[in-house]
Amino acid sequence: MQTPLSHAPLGRDVVYPSAYDASLLFPVARAINRQALNLPAVWHGADIWNAYELSWLTPKGKPVVAIGRFTFPWTSPNLVESKSFKLYLNAFSEERFDNTSALARIMARDLSAAAGASVQVELQPLCGTDTLLCRPLEGINIDGADIEISQYEPQPDLLHCAPGNDLVTETLVSDLLKSNCPVTGQPDWGSVQIRYTGPRIDREALLRYVVSLRRHTEFHEHCVEKMYCDILAACKPQALLVHARYTRRGGLDINPWRSSLPHGPQEIRTLRQ
Repeated sequence: MQTPLSHAPLGRDVVYPSAYDASLLFPVARAINRQALNLPAVWHGADIWNAYELSWLTPKGKPVVAIGRFTFPWTSPNLVESKSFKLYLNAFSEERFDNTSALARIMARDLSAAAGASVQVELQPLCGTDTLLCRPLEGINIDGADIEISQYEPQPDLLHCAPGNDLVTETLVSDLLKSNCPVTGQPDWGSVQIRYTGPRIDREALLRYVVSLRRHTEFHEHCVEKMYCDILAACKPQALLVHARYTRRGGLDINPWRSSLPHGPQEIRTLRQ
């Protein structure tokens, strides 16, 4: 039986493009996975992609290498499948552009058409200006808990608040996030940051829950939305941010965030990115 991903390039042998082709982009509807979630009435977020294998030519044929940052709004009807995005970006490697802005306008047009909403494109040629240092996500790392774990499929009922009625504002971090690609089955490794205001979340319970996604098969964006909705339902915080930074694959890393507030997390690069 065919699925919406049956014709996606992910998991299939493909010929790398030698010329620009906007049709390489493969959109995937967000609504299919969101049907299973109890979505909040008001929330905010974005899917931030960083591209590290990006190049094109000047009018004189001289290569330019750059880092690209692409911000997809969480409200877009579609996300873009990662391998199709990689193929699309590589298709520019033999194309000539008068300047960086001209290329950015083309990418913004194509990606916005695929996503169904306006996508922000930022291209930064290297030229010795790459100064973003690697550092861990800000917050209290909960991975040191000496606990027994036996569940590796999503278990929202693992989540609960700590005893007492403490109301806190804190940021918790785990580097033990792992899920699997729904097409290829390959592992997706990441770190997750959870910032909230509300009843104190039991940290060991939270860690067990994060690890319970270990055998789960879903795209990065969907995993973050699932974590956000599960924590919101189980612990009822007054404010909540869930931000994941996934390990780079194929020259791309994906960093979704969802929040009850409109401002997003600080932009960093972790060691695995």
